[in-house]
Amino acid sequence: MTNFYTNPLEDRYPSAQMKEIFLPRTRIVLWRKLWVALAKAQQKLGLSITDGQIKQMEENVQNIDFAAAAAFEERVKHDVMAHVHTFAAAAPLAEPIIHLGATSCFVTDNSDLIIYKTALELILKKITLCIKHLRDFSVKHKSVPTLGFTHFQPAQLTTVGKRTTLWIQDLLMDFNQIKGILDDFKLRGAKGATGTCASFLSLFDGDVKKVKSLENLVLEHMGFGQNFIDIPNKTFAVCGQTYPRKFDFLLLSALSSVAQSAHKAAEDLRLLMHLGEIEEPIAAAQIGSSAMPYKRNPVKSERICSIARFVMNLPTNAAQTASTQWFERTLDDSANRRIVMPQAFLGLDAVLNLYITIAKGLVVNKKIIEKNVLSKLPYMATENIIMECVKRGGDRQQLHEAIRVHSFECVRAEKDGGQGDLIKKIKSDKLFALVKGDLDKIICPSNYIGMADIQVDDFINFFIDPILKDFCFDQLQTDIKI
Repeated sequence: MTNFYTNPLEDRYPSAQMKEIFLPRTRIVLWRKLWVALAKAQQKLGLSITDGQIKQMEENVQNIDFAAAAAFEERVKHDVMAHVHTFAAAAPLAEPIIHLGATSCFVTDNSDLIIYKTALELILKKITLCIKHLRDFSVKHKSVPTLGFTHFQPAQLTTVGKRTTLWIQDLLMDFNQIKGILDDFKLRGAKGATGTCASFLSLFDGDVKKVKSLENLVLEHMGFGQNFIDIPNKTFAVCGQTYPRKFDFLLLSALSSVAQSAHKAAEDLRLLMHLGEIEEPIAAAQIGSSAMPYKRNPVKSERICSIARFVMNLPTNAAQTASTQWFERTLDDSANRRIVMPQAFLGLDAVLNLYITIAKGLVVNKKIIEKNVLSKLPYMATENIIMECVKRGGDRQQLHEAIRVHSFECVRAEKDGGQGDLIKKIKSDKLFALVKGDLDKIICPSNYIGMADIQVDDFINFFIDPILKDFCFDQLQTDIKI
């Protein structure tokens, strides 16, 4: 039977790297590594667990019979216990001690958190690479005057590079938020069925010290010793059966924030492509329309906006889940999280892949930018022209009225389909004879960009370069497969 639906976040948009992080095999391998870590810790603390049992478990961590697990789950209706039985079948010596004293969330929650951490680290690398490409673009074009827009109406000039710093600053906020989450990342740990450690306390005959050591040893065996042992409270200090589902909301909020940044930049670029000023990279053989072969559509930017909108809406789902976890836990989080959490990471990965591609291939059409600037600059320069005339003995009120009349006539001519050359009218008006020879100098675009170029340098030097120095970009680009 042909599948009637294929999730595009599985087969179309994300990178192979991000998809691998969320493969079912990745998750079950982590379950088995956690069971091995638990057995090793329990053995070290004195429980009767043999080296042979642990060896057989370790040898079969990757030997997963998914068909057998599915058959077990069909019978027992419990995914974790299905994999306990499957692991026991592969490592029969260890059958009596697999999952000893643990609750299902010992493997599900800890493995999910490790997966999210790994995915978040990849997201942070991609944000950094995107910032780097935008940074280079911004510096290169920091002094190129361009029309600024408020309400998508022409406003004072800015520069191409200065506008790009607005996109970078959004990503910088995202970078800092995600880095903060990673720096303080916590696992659930080994705390038993309702988070009280009661089962482990029983196993160790009431020895509180051993129970506390158990959690640290498990984390150490999982390779988190430096991050999770030496720094206090690197597991959630208290929990019910699960880690706090509010943490999922915090994760999705951070991912949503990145999606917002990408959406804003992509929407700006769509408008700029309409103006003809800046374009996303377009492949030589790329088809814009099946009906209109001349079209150059901003398909990458549009796709960013489309997928970003999906990611941006997910935190509300996590908020509802977190707010309805009765007491120590309810199970209505489980199926929901299996859908929402992977798709948030996969969706944002797709967004960032597109953003990186765009950022390193932006095309600037300087002649069109200059033409658009010069079409509006005379109106913006009128105050400077008046002030310069007054400095040389002109009457401000007379000059203002003359400019008003000339501007009105030019705007009307343009609206009627003609040419409205304001500077030509001013040059031919004897009231402005005092500055006639300097008019071209007065209306030079670079005189109207304020401190834009300086702001680019200051922003890059003080805020961006310090975080980029910690990354080797040759290696980063090798690490990231897009």
